[in-house]
Amino acid sequence: MTGLFRRHAVDVRPLRIVAYRRLLIGQGTAFVGSVVTQVAVPVEIYEITKDSLYVGLVGLFGLVPIVLFGLYGGAIADTVDRRRLMLTMSVIVWIMTIGLFVQTVVNLQNIWVILLLVMVQSGAWAVASAARGAIIPRIVDEELVPAANTLNFTVGNVGMAAGPLLAGVLVSLHHGFAIAYGFDAALFTVMLYSAWRLPSIPPDGANERASMQMVGQGLAFIASNPVLLMSFLVDIVAMVLAMPKALFPEVADERFGGNVGWLYAAIPIGAVVAGASSGWIGRIRHQGRALTFAIIGWGLAVAFSGFAHQLWLVVLLLAVAGAADLVSAVYRQTILQTYAPDELRGRMQGVFVAVVAGGPRLGDLRAGGTASATSAQFSWVAGGFACIAVVAVAGLLVRPFWNYRTADPSPPISEPAPSAAPEPA
Repeated sequence: MTGLFRRHAVDVRPLRIVAYRRLLIGQGTAFVGSVVTQVAVPVEIYEITKDSLYVGLVGLFGLVPIVLFGLYGGAIADTVDRRRLMLTMSVIVWIMTIGLFVQTVVNLQNIWVILLLVMVQSGAWAVASAARGAIIPRIVDEELVPAANTLNFTVGNVGMAAGPLLAGVLVSLHHGFAIAYGFDAALFTVMLYSAWRLPSIPPDGANERASMQMVGQGLAFIASNPVLLMSFLVDIVAMVLAMPKALFPEVADERFGGNVGWLYAAIPIGAVVAGASSGWIGRIRHQGRALTFAIIGWGLAVAFSGFAHQLWLVVLLLAVAGAADLVSAVYRQTILQTYAPDELRGRMQGVFVAVVAGGPRLGDLRAGGTASATSAQFSWVAGGFACIAVVAVAGLLVRPFWNYRTADPSPPISEPAPSAAPEPA
């Protein structure tokens, strides 16, 4: 039993590295508050408008800056100190959160002000995330990158599970939206402190200024590698076609008496459970196939959850979807970080941020628009089945991706980590 546990429990070796541990603590703490805001914003907009189409606009206003600033921010991360860049952009995110707090306190009731604040916040977050993703391969050894990414996604999903439940309580209080945004701003200060304490991390061999030409070079590198290209495309398909989050406020209002917190929490709860039993992930060599099957599992679970009218069953099926999403996210990030040389990692992470964060926002717009034209259930279920069909065909047709194998898997967790001795805490 001990051996079975050690083989399948989450690999915690990266936590021995102080710089990584600081980054993880800051990220995990900030996630709780940021997810509270991510729930509060669409719920506030739905309360003002009573229209899921406007809720979908949150995705559109977040998508454009994430794509633009994610791509260009990745180029910047390849030319400047990544720690300083992450800290600067995190400060901007924090200021925008304070802006959301202020507009609620003064009772503006103006969705366009809310959307503008979300747009600026999303752009700064995209640049900070590109820098953070490029930092991880520099502070942990390559063989520990899958474990580090699993810990990142697991801790993030703990916040994403706790955040919606907490948000559901906070927004129901008197002045609930102001309390929610204020809570986010307070927790985000831990991220600022964590970034401040990181060591300086200049990129290797940086000798030019960020430019759109550098962005083009990064995109050309992805386009010339079918494995990288497909890892992005299948994620776009999964998030655009099968992400039902924009429908949660309407479905909760119609079926579950407004109990929206559990819907937002279900996907990250499943991801946390999967992360806690993720020791096997780093030992899978056929990562292209594993990624394909994980996204098909995501689509199946999302589609069937759309038929359910019992809250517990919807939560259970969305949790299964979240577990599949955790597996796919780890493989996508690991393929990207280990495939690209360090001088391209910032740009690769910029594209990753644009796809991973921009895809769900575009999915919000698709889901909200489809629901407005048809029904929430049709939008939810049809998106899941469409995701399955597209990913299954694409995964089988692109043979380099389907046959992609990694090098030898990481050593067992019982072996000592080969990374440098950790600094004193």
